[in-house]
Amino acid sequence: MHAIQKPVFYAHSTGSTDQCDWHLLSAHLLASGHLAAEFAKHFGASDLAEVAGRLHDVGKYTQPFQRRLYGDSVRVDHSTRGAQIVTERYGQLGKLIAYGIAGHHAGLANGRDSGARTPLQVRLKDYDLPPLDPYWKQEIALSEKLNLPPCFKPREGREHFQLSMLGRMLFSSLVDADFRDTEYFYSQVEGEVKDRTGFPSLESLRNELNKTLSTFKADTDVNKLRARILAHGQEKAALEPGLFSLTVPTGGGKTLTSLSFALDHAIRHGQRRVIYVIPFTSIVEQNAAVFRKALGPLGEAAVLEHHSTYQENPSENPESIAKLRLAMENWEAPIIVTTAVQFFESLFADRPSKCRKLHNIANSVVILDEAQTLPLPLLRPCVAAMDELALNYRSSVVLCTATQPALKAQDEFKGGLSDVRELAPDPLYLYGALKRVQLRHVGPLSDDNLSEAMQRREQALCIVNNRRHARALYERISGEPGAYHLTTLMCAKHRSMVLAKVRKELKAGRPCRLISTSLIEAGVDVDFPTVLRAETGLDSIAQAAGRCNREGKRAASDSEVLVFSVADEWPTPTELAQYAQAARSIFRQFPDDPMSLEAINAYFRELYWQKGDSDLDRHQLLERVKNGQIDNIPYEWMAEKFRMIESTMIPIIIPFDDSARRALRDLAFADKVGGIARQLQPYLVQIPAQGYKSLESAGAIQPVAEERFGEQFMELVNTDVYSDHYGLNWDEPAFIRADTSVF
Repeated sequence: MHAIQKPVFYAHSTGSTDQCDWHLLSAHLLASGHLAAEFAKHFGASDLAEVAGRLHDVGKYTQPFQRRLYGDSVRVDHSTRGAQIVTERYGQLGKLIAYGIAGHHAGLANGRDSGARTPLQVRLKDYDLPPLDPYWKQEIALSEKLNLPPCFKPREGREHFQLSMLGRMLFSSLVDADFRDTEYFYSQVEGEVKDRTGFPSLESLRNELNKTLSTFKADTDVNKLRARILAHGQEKAALEPGLFSLTVPTGGGKTLTSLSFALDHAIRHGQRRVIYVIPFTSIVEQNAAVFRKALGPLGEAAVLEHHSTYQENPSENPESIAKLRLAMENWEAPIIVTTAVQFFESLFADRPSKCRKLHNIANSVVILDEAQTLPLPLLRPCVAAMDELALNYRSSVVLCTATQPALKAQDEFKGGLSDVRELAPDPLYLYGALKRVQLRHVGPLSDDNLSEAMQRREQALCIVNNRRHARALYERISGEPGAYHLTTLMCAKHRSMVLAKVRKELKAGRPCRLISTSLIEAGVDVDFPTVLRAETGLDSIAQAAGRCNREGKRAASDSEVLVFSVADEWPTPTELAQYAQAARSIFRQFPDDPMSLEAINAYFRELYWQKGDSDLDRHQLLERVKNGQIDNIPYEWMAEKFRMIESTMIPIIIPFDDSARRALRDLAFADKVGGIARQLQPYLVQIPAQGYKSLESAGAIQPVAEERFGEQFMELVNTDVYSDHYGLNWDEPAFIRADTSVF
């Protein structure tokens, strides 16, 4: 008698014809299940994730798919079958898992509603699939029963939003596990196993940070306050994980205090990493540099920035990506510095590439810097996500700002945060002790008034809401000594050069008159005796005030922040009008101290009241998830609608100096662009679509190596439209000086 030969099924093939090194399907499914369970244990969902991992490729137990591995070109759906099995076996909870199994390649689909992807309901019922070999049951064991994570806490009225987030977290665990096991298999075959280990421990990072902090001297009143704030934050690290606020005025040292708290807190409670979420791309590199310096020799290996303007070229060989690039895919590094756009859009994403890192947010400390900058139309979904991370994912979320938004339930914010614990010692006292300016509203000022006010002062900063207005004002004072101009139409390298000159003049006591857009409020370290600020939101006015008497070296009475309303020819931009209106109301209610903590709270309450609950969730995202329940979670729709930046901006590379020109030459001949794209980051100017079309139609920009990169890298070739004073100007891109047209 001959023994019955067992069938052999494979998940992935190699170039060998004898299948000796092919990837066994059972090995892949079991390993993926194990990895997914490991990832999901941080939010108590190991059982659910393990089932997802074991079933995600079960559709490969078919003859058509196996023939495909042998070279047959037929397309085979291998993900639907696992979604069907998990739903049949585990009911509604199984259906929640099915979204991720069905979408582990293409992305999460809607439950019933049509979209770019086939809805889950259609795939569960109406699909004509090849028959599944019953042998899969002998190789893949499944749990008899599944339950929600044992510590899963419902939030009344948001239960289905919570389940949708759990489904996305399970999807994250699954796609990361699938990718990791597949990557490991192929790297073994090629003899190049990737190093995903070796990051410094949180304990070693805390030790390095403490060494740095110990060198700071409490030798002035301000430094004594900073030391007190730091010590108090460190003491609070013992508190149980959850929601926190850190309310510290500008100049109080909140950046390093929040990092110190986060490391101490994470170590004490077994949390895995610190994720620092920053509102503006322009200061991600700045904050990451602060952290690297504070962490001494371990900084370079520990801190990952995730904010790249350029996406990786899809054709680029993933084998060439270094360890931190690998970590960027799923946020494995101990300290992540990212943008609010990257963080929150990922929490509402549908694609595997954006969701893969989400499970690593669980059991971490998330510091939300400048929390007041969250966009109003998405504020309620953002608050719901933060609340859920703290409630069911063992994360601690710190709202870190000088101007705390009124997001608590006690502030009458619908769905507001509860049990938010303050990390700063006596914020009311700190506000008084660190008050360094006199703030007042001076009424309407014409451009004549503004230019006269700037000329009358040796050192002054004027911030307006419109780039054209800034340019017009600069042109009026450009003949004055020490006149400077800042705009986002300058590349970052250019702005850094201007700021270096500004700081030098300020320090030397020489004339310095700077006209800027609001970009200077994004963490830029300058110290003027007088700041003039066009009407805007009170939180932005507070940021502007942070550029006045920043180091507290002058008396508050000698340090003025003057808020003014603009002339009719420069109307307040529509998107800022309601902020400015709410601020005017606070100036009337609190004329003596419009920046007090009470005034700030009143400002945000006024702003949220003006908008109304529906306008704080513009697309009624929470309501639609609630109405859809598990059967119709609108994953694809959510990802489409949740956009923190509505207008699409396109990066243009400015050949500003020799370094930029050298990188552009290298790019023209490069096969892989990761490092070069990073070198070009400081030379980008982001412009809207109409500006891009204007420059393109005039031939002022051209793609670099278009045959390989398409229009991913657009270089400014007509440098006449880039000014040392104004940056990029696309209004007249056809203008070319006669001497540059000679060949």
